[in-house]
This record gives sequence, C-alpha cells and structure tokens, in this order.
Amino acid sequence: MARGKLPFSPWVRAGDFIFVSGQTGFDPETGAIGDSIEEQTRQALANIEHLLKEAGGRMDQIVKTTVFLSDIKLFNRMNEAYLAFFSGRLPARSTIQAALANPKMLVEIEAVAYLGR
Repeated sequence: MARGKLPFSPWVRAGDFIFVSGQTGFDPETGAIGDSIEEQTRQALANIEHLLKEAGGRMDQIVKTTVFLSDIKLFNRMNEAYLAFFSGRLPARSTIQAALANPKMLVEIEAVAYLGR
C-alpha cells in the first residue's frame, strides 16, 4: 500500500447497492474543515453526494445512513443540516456518539444506496 493512501475504498458497488464509507466535514479539495456541526454535516453529505455520483447513484437512492457524532448533544443541530439534503421519503438512519479519528471531527456519516429505487 502506498504511504498516505487510506486503507479502504471510498465506495463499493455490490449488485444494485452502493456502500459509501464514512465521510467527514473535511473538504477533499482544500483539506479544510468547518468549525460548526452544521458546516461539517453539510460537507460530509456533499462528499457522499459526490461519491454517489461517481458510482452512478443519487442522494434520493440512499436507503440507510449511519451518523457518528463526537457529542450526542449536537444531534438537533446536525439533524437540521442533515434534513436539508433529503426530500420525500427519508432513509433509515442510526445515530450514535463515538470517538472520531481526528479531534476536529464533529460528525462522520456513512450511506447505503439502492440503485433500483
């Protein structure tokens, strides 16, 4: 494995499903991360949207997300930013508090999309 390369795929397609690895609030173009949970949630979902498009999918095909929060007290603020990315039927979701890989991270979101939807 080359140094600097993360030891996982950003997304994997398995049949009609696309599994998107956990995305954080880091902007892949600049490496910057927002200070607020709202900024980081929007960026994490924008990252998911970009990866889904790369894999041939769309946000409205997401059937399940898992949201990891550094502090569960951020739930309501994260939820408001999260809802702006979805219309119609919302995906199933789990939200848990977890220690994240970088202390700047407030949120990480992973997604599963079904292309038959």
